[in-house]
Amino acid sequence: MSHTIQGFSRLTKDEKIAWLTSNFLPSNTNATQILKQYWNDDQKLQQLHDEFIENTISNYYLPLGIAPNFIINNKSFAIPMAIEESSVVAAASKAAKFWMSRGGFKAEILGTEKIGQVHFTFSGDSKKISAFFEEQKAQIIEDLKPHTESMERRGGGLKSLELVNKTNALEHYYQLHATFETLDAMGANFINTCLEQIAESWQRLYNEKASFKSADQELVVIMSILSNYVPGCVVRAEVSCPVSELSEADGIDPQLFANKFVQAVRIAEVEPYRAVTHNKGIMNGIDAVVLATGNDFRAIEAAAHAYAAKDGNYSSLTHATIEDGIFKFWIEIPLALGTVGGLTKLHPLVKLNLEMLGNPSAPQLMEIIAVAGLAQNFGAVKSLTTTGIQKGHMKMHLMNMLNQFEASEEEKNQAIQHFKTNKVTYSAVGNLITNLRKSAQNA
Repeated sequence: MSHTIQGFSRLTKDEKIAWLTSNFLPSNTNATQILKQYWNDDQKLQQLHDEFIENTISNYYLPLGIAPNFIINNKSFAIPMAIEESSVVAAASKAAKFWMSRGGFKAEILGTEKIGQVHFTFSGDSKKISAFFEEQKAQIIEDLKPHTESMERRGGGLKSLELVNKTNALEHYYQLHATFETLDAMGANFINTCLEQIAESWQRLYNEKASFKSADQELVVIMSILSNYVPGCVVRAEVSCPVSELSEADGIDPQLFANKFVQAVRIAEVEPYRAVTHNKGIMNGIDAVVLATGNDFRAIEAAAHAYAAKDGNYSSLTHATIEDGIFKFWIEIPLALGTVGGLTKLHPLVKLNLEMLGNPSAPQLMEIIAVAGLAQNFGAVKSLTTTGIQKGHMKMHLMNMLNQFEASEEEKNQAIQHFKTNKVTYSAVGNLITNLRKSAQNA
């Protein structure tokens, strides 16, 4: 039986839910109640959330946590993190506290350039199209002025426009490759508007050129779109201290720890299977802050992983060295972020989170988020090379497992005490809850 529908978007939210539950959740009598219990009681606030996307039926919650004790360029921060994975916030907080007494994190912007491209095909002589571009470049930029004037007054706008011959990669394929400065905006809408104007001018100017009008010299604009790969919009964050200061109360030899840590990072530099998981841990920290500040984590992920493969092999985004007794750990990562526009001025929690961070500029937010990724990676590699990743992670995951077993408050308290000295596994938690309930029945 078909469950297709026409005009779904025009239904009310209640009607959408009724259709959905009737056709795709017929045996779940609680489905409607589950969806509606996540609605906000404030109707105006709920409407705001409803209008972020299309066909909204409910809200999907993620926990919002805080990682305190970050010192970045000698300034103190409490960093908001929106994420569902256990131990991420704890690991970031622990790393922040570790480096708080060792000089904190240093961060600097290496570039803020964004990229967009007009993709087109041209079947004629490449020298002719190159000469034609140089003739018309000034006019294309002049046509763009109405779209860039406001951004230019603030110091941004189009920074360069070049013709790129890609016919060696794909027959007849060329680009108009543009670079932009978008200041505190992520800039996607601005860039795409500019690119579409550039494409329109380029096609019009070509069509007006009588000498080009022949069957074997056709120019066709394929598409105009920004690139989420931004190797010119990069931030560097680092920590460093004498190896001797890496010691803690856990009795781990600081030189051994530093040696193992550096070797672990080098393994991620040369082994893609390890690098993917290594970088995923970095993105645990980065994505959580990107989400909390209303930015596009999918774009950030895509750019980061492309950057990790920029030299031809997928590799670690972080690096570590020991030189002259100094341990240094750093990250360089592309981060195209915005602190104006989009959700940053609409979502109440996003606005609050940005205020919590001191209402940073886009470059300042790049520094904060890069530090979050570096801290996350430090915590992960430190655990891997000392106690093992599962000891801390499974302890943090304990509450999720107890909730899966629908443990009572008394059972949770007893489980927490029990697993202070015992290894946490799913089966161990299940066995403990079963035994506690048997004991309660027999009492």
